[in-house]
Amino acid sequence: MKPGETEISTRAERLAEEIAACVLSGEFTPGQRLDEATLAERFGVSRTPVREALRQLSSTGLIESKPRRGATVATATSAQLESLFGAMAEIEAACARLAAMSMTPIERRRLQNLHESMATLAQRGDRDDYVAANVAFHTCVYAGAHNDIIADFAKSLRRRLAPFRRAQFRHEGRLARSHAEHGVVVKAILACDAAAAHAAMFHHMSLVEDSFGQLGLASRASA
Repeated sequence: MKPGETEISTRAERLAEEIAACVLSGEFTPGQRLDEATLAERFGVSRTPVREALRQLSSTGLIESKPRRGATVATATSAQLESLFGAMAEIEAACARLAAMSMTPIERRRLQNLHESMATLAQRGDRDDYVAANVAFHTCVYAGAHNDIIADFAKSLRRRLAPFRRAQFRHEGRLARSHAEHGVVVKAILACDAAAAHAAMFHHMSLVEDSFGQLGLASRASA
């Protein structure tokens, strides 16, 4: 990916997060049309990242995109999001269990080093860099499972939930808590404890959903 394309992609990811927050807070209502030009003006960007952000959100079910009609806010999203988060927790927990059994010594050291490097990001509240490192952390677990089919499922679900998983880190103190939760997962994987790794990752993913839910409630309360 070229430097310019990387910048557009990052801008689109942030924009998708902002639009998702507007939908879940009730500011953007079900059935409302999301005009690219209007959104570009509102968020101070060109239409290119807006188009990409809407494409990302359409895969989550939060936004509906239809030919010649453009994008609109979906009429029902809560149940689908709950199902997606539930599936994500199950798949990520399965990856962690398999990683505890299958990771090579080099892969375990790589996971441990990555986790340790994220401590500084969490401490200084560097959200953007932590988000990127967080993706690398979970991807490392997927790879360590040594099961391409399950890893592909996990990556697919991650892409669909990406705007919401990014948004969780807007919640105060979430970086530090996320890092602590990762620590429990890493400890179990390093100990080759499959059951503990599964439980720790499932708990972590449940708290990811809870953090995003709390952010949504906070948005509604301030509206």
